[in-house]
Amino acid sequence: MSYSHLLVAVAVNPESHLLLKKAVSIARPSYARISLLTLANDPEMYNQFAAPMMENLRDLMQEETQQFLQALIAQADYPITQTIIASGELSENILHFCEREGVDLVIYGNHNQHFFSRAACSAKSVVGSSKVDVLLVSLNEK
Repeated sequence: MSYSHLLVAVAVNPESHLLLKKAVSIARPSYARISLLTLANDPEMYNQFAAPMMENLRDLMQEETQQFLQALIAQADYPITQTIIASGELSENILHFCEREGVDLVIYGNHNQHFFSRAACSAKSVVGSSKVDVLLVSLNEK
């Protein structure tokens, strides 16, 4: 089976390179499009008492995320159609993007740390309500 548009849920960490490499290996034979989606970190979850600095911190985190995505794309050796930095629930953003953009495969990383713990939880929601295939890629060290 070949896919025409893959959505890869990435985070600002090294494991995202593995996810994108997997996506490229699936997309390359059929010249499928690849889009990347990540969640923006919300600085308020780190410190509720630093309200005056939140806007600067939010901008800095957005810039850091954008730079990471650019580096990820540069190493992909495959064209990336679109990048999305979303906020809110990961599963809701994924379902909405899939419907709006005609995605036919969602790729998640799965292990028990950081962002991907949330991804695994949201994967249950996406798998349960998705109209497209979902691939969970193991990121556990072997």
